[in-house]
Amino acid sequence: MNETEYLQNFLNHISVERGLAKNTVISYKRDIFRFLEYLKKHIYRISTVSENIIMDYLWERKLSKKSSATVFREQEAIKSFFKFLFSEGIIKQNPAAALKSPKLEKYLPEVLNIDEVDKLLSAPDIQKPDGIRDKAILETLYATGMRVSELTELKNCDLNLDVCFVKCTGKGSKERIVPIGSKAAEAIKKYLDIRKNSGTDYLFLSRLSKKLSRISIWSILKKYVKKAGIEKNISPHTLRHSFASHILERGADLRIIQEMLGHSSISTTQIYTHTDRKFLKSQHKKFHPRG
Repeated sequence: MNETEYLQNFLNHISVERGLAKNTVISYKRDIFRFLEYLKKHIYRISTVSENIIMDYLWERKLSKKSSATVFREQEAIKSFFKFLFSEGIIKQNPAAALKSPKLEKYLPEVLNIDEVDKLLSAPDIQKPDGIRDKAILETLYATGMRVSELTELKNCDLNLDVCFVKCTGKGSKERIVPIGSKAAEAIKKYLDIRKNSGTDYLFLSRLSKKLSRISIWSILKKYVKKAGIEKNISPHTLRHSFASHILERGADLRIIQEMLGHSSISTTQIYTHTDRKFLKSQHKKFHPRG
């Protein structure tokens, strides 16, 4: 087999046997292909790759101004790739086995404050069909903290609006049940009342009764961010961050937030504790007599 066949077999493995999410498989494919091109450029063969060669490649990526998160993901892809090759007996030693994952730089995700959320959710014109749909989209994103990819895959059968719960299908096809809240449930009901019978079970549709894409959701959000006069750099993920930060500020347990967001590891959720400390510090400064 050649490198292309190795890559294809690896992608089949992580997609079918490990059940990784489609977007993760696409990212790993891009990352491994780039690494294989690097090997070809330097006339390295898969069977002779060493830990130092991998480290040289990752260092080159870092010097090209790639973020720590990007380099970390590329390293994880390479580690998974060589682990697969070793397990299949294609290579006799795994050069990536001893690679240590770098500590990612801590950062505070961009979030909206409560007033900004209120302005954003009030921006759609609910006298128009598109406005009714768009308000339901924004309310759902903020009420559940779901990813935009999860929102686009929502189906009517995933909703239980009577008890205000929704079923999300997240990374790796893992399902979770998330409370949706009365306001979001009401917005969805209004949307369902005016939505045309499209013959599809997907919830949020375009004017042509097709499932909305992630890019369409992004465009919808940008439209209302501008209309609401919000100057922050906002993406659909910002509403996910805002959801987590706001309920943490009000006393929600981190494990509960982890479950609602669909994080496989609590360490991913812990970024919001930094946001929470920032909030607590601002409150102390505002209200303490010597703040």
